[in-house]
Amino acid sequence: MPSIYTPKSLTRRLVSYNTVNPPGNERKCATFIGDLLSEGGFDVGYHEFAPRRTSLVARKIFNAARPPLCFSGHLDTVPLGLSEWACDPFGGDTDGDRIYGRGSTDMKGGVAAMILAGLQVASMSGGSSGIVLVLTAGEENGCEGAAFLAAQGDILGRAGALVVGEPTSNYPILGHKGAFWLEAVATGVTAHGSMPEQGVNAIYKAARAIVRLDGFDFDTAPHPVLGRPTVNVGTITGGININSVPDRAAFTIDIRTVPPQRGDRICRALQARLGEDVALKMITESPAVASDPEDRWVREVFDVMESYIAERPVPRGVSYFTDASALTAAFGHPPTVILGPGEPGMAHKTDEFCRLSRIEEATAVYVDIARKWCGLF
Repeated sequence: MPSIYTPKSLTRRLVSYNTVNPPGNERKCATFIGDLLSEGGFDVGYHEFAPRRTSLVARKIFNAARPPLCFSGHLDTVPLGLSEWACDPFGGDTDGDRIYGRGSTDMKGGVAAMILAGLQVASMSGGSSGIVLVLTAGEENGCEGAAFLAAQGDILGRAGALVVGEPTSNYPILGHKGAFWLEAVATGVTAHGSMPEQGVNAIYKAARAIVRLDGFDFDTAPHPVLGRPTVNVGTITGGININSVPDRAAFTIDIRTVPPQRGDRICRALQARLGEDVALKMITESPAVASDPEDRWVREVFDVMESYIAERPVPRGVSYFTDASALTAAFGHPPTVILGPGEPGMAHKTDEFCRLSRIEEATAVYVDIARKWCGLF
């Protein structure tokens, strides 16, 4: 079914849905997309990990003998921030080649391209295999929607390869670092601030532990594409008032991992480094994703992209994580490429925008990749 939408009008429509996370509230956006895909010949299912936190899985299968190609994106966005926007963050205003709005680059422009490409491919006949669109809720808070789908057993089904439409300016990325987040808690004994010798200051304990993290050696070789793991202390809290000895302090640790690192081993090494002053508790673990540059399908994607970017892509990775952390593992670790029209430098920023020409290009790229996979020529 030819779509009544263009890349511009569909992105504008998606931006108009306020899916700021928290609270998310992706249901209306998901059902709009589901209706569009259903009319275009897809089988659509909705799945909620919490009320109004709706993900959808849409399938168009030409031949079930070969696993389908999966395209994935997320429907939620980060909050608007404290700075005033010069445009309506949900208006989809345009200025030349730019379309503005929260989520335009991260990543409703990419979702629009996937929908339009999917509808175009679904209208073709013959071929083998098929395509699946997995559009998730709750990506911005630790891939909640993708993790929920992965835990449900047979909802996702099979996939022979995965394209994640996160912002890459339409450059194919072969993987990303994982995220291993921890909370470290120090405990003490409260006392009056004028008599600190009668207490045990938990903030001092936390501070000493934080200093020990400086220069922490993960004892792992750099990954050839993703580089080295990193560690960052993101938050610290403690105390109840200025004139009391604090009996509790906590800080959070953001570790970006590379294969073959595992969270349990990192946690043991950190605990040994930090000592008994703090107790570590895992918040979340999202594994790294890294595809083989010599994989046949990866080379096919690079072949497609060479005609668009006028040079042969080189293997690259990114430090942020995506829904691929959950989906790639759930699908049995097929080759995965991160490829989307958004501008990486505009993600999460005030007056966020995406280039319309990139969305148009991504639509064409996704069609080309899907046609190759399904044998539609």
